[in-house]
Amino acid sequence: MARLAGRRLLFAVPVLLVVTFGVFAIAAASPFDPVKAYAGTAALGADAETLERLRDNLGVDRPFTVRWWDWLTSALGGDLGQSSVLRQGVAQVVGERLVWSSLLCATAFVVAVLTGTALGVLAARRPGSALDRAVTSLAYALEAAPVFWLALLTIWLFALQLDVLPAGGLTDTASERVTAGQVTSHLVLPAGVLAVSQLPWFALYVRQGVGDALAEDPVRGARARGLSERTVLLGHALRSGLLPVLTLIGSRVPELITGALLVESVFSWPGIAAATVEAATAVDFPLLAALTTLATAAVLLGNLLADLLYGLFDPRVRFREL
Repeated sequence: MARLAGRRLLFAVPVLLVVTFGVFAIAAASPFDPVKAYAGTAALGADAETLERLRDNLGVDRPFTVRWWDWLTSALGGDLGQSSVLRQGVAQVVGERLVWSSLLCATAFVVAVLTGTALGVLAARRPGSALDRAVTSLAYALEAAPVFWLALLTIWLFALQLDVLPAGGLTDTASERVTAGQVTSHLVLPAGVLAVSQLPWFALYVRQGVGDALAEDPVRGARARGLSERTVLLGHALRSGLLPVLTLIGSRVPELITGALLVESVFSWPGIAAATVEAATAVDFPLLAALTTLATAAVLLGNLLADLLYGLFDPRVRFREL
């Protein structure tokens, strides 16, 4: 296990270097002007000389390779630089927003895995039944539904029509402090939408995996020994059928991050989505590179976690073969 983790970490180093270099290269080719984004409305009345001095102070005229190398060497020393658009240190920007994005993603992921597993087991128990067809049809329908459409639909239904849940934000409008009750009520809709966007994959994978396991000889042997259907389903078929889901966990991380960005934007959730959008439109090199590196690291860790779980739960797999 340690050897596998070490190999993956060594592989992650060149990947992160290429990703950060690509971010600076793409940002340098962007049509957005970082000077005008930094100056805001003041840039409309500023003369060319003032803008040129500001451009020189920000260092945006330097080759992107130089800016990338300066950022990389500073980041390795613990300094992620300053965000020109948010006027804060990059580490502070990420730290303030990462906790809320992590809360949203973790809650949605747990709900999606548990609910998808339950629906998949129920559907696989009686293939071809009305419940199986209903679960499968619902999964395919949700799989095709855009995340932002689901978000807008839930706001219209639960916030505007029924008025049972807040439409967005982290706390109530008149609140002066963040409380657990307010965060929980404001988390329901965005976490629910993000969970629903991931749920179909787990439901379909579990349905297929458990259905295949129920037709295998060990499960038939368990039934022949007189074990109860509950024991056969949960103790034998489910354990074997969940193995493909472990691989799915790592592959869903990129879409989970993408979906979280859309959900945060629609619900005005104070995560890293707003910072990512502002960093991209303002060509904020340090902040954009830090956020992209963070997302890439999350994807790599997700894949590593999936491989580790697969090796732990499947005795046929050896870590040195991964």
